[in-house]
Amino acid sequence: MDKKFNVPEGFFKNTFCVFNEIQVPEIEQRKFDYESKSGSCYYFTKQGMYRLSNHWGRLANSKWRLIPLSIETDKKFKWGFAPWTSFYPDNALDELYFIQPDYLNNSVNYQHKNNPDYDNKAILRTSFETTKRIKQARNILTLTSWAKYFEYEDIDDLRKIIVEQLIYTNKKLEEIKREL
Repeated sequence: MDKKFNVPEGFFKNTFCVFNEIQVPEIEQRKFDYESKSGSCYYFTKQGMYRLSNHWGRLANSKWRLIPLSIETDKKFKWGFAPWTSFYPDNALDELYFIQPDYLNNSVNYQHKNNPDYDNKAILRTSFETTKRIKQARNILTLTSWAKYFEYEDIDDLRKIIVEQLIYTNKKLEEIKREL
């Protein structure tokens, strides 16, 4: 791991970032560069940030998500790493987020418009609007009670049609269902 790298005060304010969970990094015998009041610990390098924490998601006024390793563990504290280029500005007013589906795992998540994976097709929304749409899409992907009113042979096809409409249009969920 690199030698200590100084990060500006308030590095964690108003940012969005997706960290990847990692095994315990090889750490030189040194103190953490920063320890938060909530117990998270940080190492800063020229390449990015290592974070050890038992809480991910919303923190202070930022959104930091952890993509877990494929190996499930019962550890409460997990290590994550993110390169500095993965930190994007966040606020509640601007349309900064798009929804990204994962049909293999029946899930959706949000990503920042500065993410290199953004295809400029998914509608950008504010944090609040994105959260509302994600909740609707997750319900469509995981529940079945809503589907009893539709005559579709394959519920998975129907789910995908509805979720795609939630991602790529501004139609309300009720409107999408009515049109089907």
